[in-house]
This record gives sequence, structure tokens and C-alpha cells, in this order.
Amino acid sequence: MPNEEKILARLDRLEAQIEPLTQSAHAVTELRRELAPRVNEAVHALIAELADIEADFQIEDLLYLAKKALRNIGNLNFALDQLKNLADFVLNAEPLLKDSVPRMIFLLDELEQKGVFKMLRTGMGVLERVAQSCSPAEMEQIGDGLVRLMGAVKKLTMPAAVDLLEKAAEIPAAVDVARARPVGFFGMFGAMGDEGVKQGMGVLLELTRGLAVLKDQAAADGAA
Repeated sequence: MPNEEKILARLDRLEAQIEPLTQSAHAVTELRRELAPRVNEAVHALIAELADIEADFQIEDLLYLAKKALRNIGNLNFALDQLKNLADFVLNAEPLLKDSVPRMIFLLDELEQKGVFKMLRTGMGVLERVAQSCSPAEMEQIGDGLVRLMGAVKKLTMPAAVDLLEKAAEIPAAVDVARARPVGFFGMFGAMGDEGVKQGMGVLLELTRGLAVLKDQAAADGAA
């Protein structure tokens, strides 16, 4: 093969190898030509935005923030881990919330219709009036009294006490006050022969005997 043909063949190979590079260079040049206006617009917009915060921004503050972030990188990692845990919790709790929130709304609406919240508001108003009319010492005294009254109510709810109160509550309905007549000494003496009067006097004596506890309690309070 003559030297001229060898040279031409080599030039063809070099041209084939250089062709992709030339096309890439043309593409890069074309891309740069298209992006140049957009980059200029972005730079001008960034400069305009930075001009608004120029009075509030100091490079020293940015450096301080960077150094503080580097010193607290462990805390930042911990905060990111906790944020991930929170996100996982929200994802896991979302189905439960979708089911429980409507039920809670329905329950609150039912309580509102039954007047529970109105009663609570009324109770809060009563407590506010009590607080305005009583001093802290008086409120404490009232609290102590309520605690003791709760003890007395607890005793009144014992089966024997409840039975006695129920029977005592039946007395007004069984007594005909219209038939009552004035009774003197002899009338009382004659009434002692009535069986009902005897039983009533026995009950009255038992109750009177039980009232002696009041005297013992008064004596103990006086000694204290």
C-alpha cells in the first residue's frame, strides 16, 4: 500500500474517533448557550433576594452556626433518629387513629346530648363562686369536712344502717297525723297498754341509749 493511502486511512480513523468528541463539544456548547440566560436570571434573582436580608445577615453568624452544628453533630443524629421513630409511629398509628377518632367523636357527641358537658360547666361555675366567696383556709376546712362526711356516708351505706333508714322512711306514710289528739299524763299511761306503743318505746329507748355516744365524743373533743 502506498504511503499516501496509509496516511489517508489513518486520517479517516482519527476523524472517526474525533467525530464523537466534536459532537459532544457541539452539544455542550449548545447547552451552555441555552442555559446562560437562565443562569443569569437565577443569579440576578438570588442577588435581589439576598439584598432583602443583607441588613440581617452576617457572615459571622453563618460561621457560628456551622461550628455549632459540627459541635452538636451527635445531637443532630439523635434528633434525626427520633424523628424517624416518630414518623414510624405515625405510620403505625394511622390505622388505629382512623378507627378510634370517629368513635371518640361519636362518644363525645353522645355525652353532649346527655348533658354531661353542661353539668361539668355548671359544676365549674359553682366551684368558681365557692372560690370567690371562701378563703383558702375555709376551702381547706370545707375539704376536711367533706372527707369526714364521706366517712359518715360510708357508715350510713352499711346494710344495717340502710335497712334502718328505709324502715324510718316508711313511718310518715304509715302515720295518720289527722287522727292525733291531745294526750295528758293519764292518756300516756293508758297508751302503755298498746302493743305498738310498747314496741315504739323500746325502739326509742334503744335509740336514746345509742345517743350516749354523742356525749362521749363531745367529752373527747373537749379534752383534745
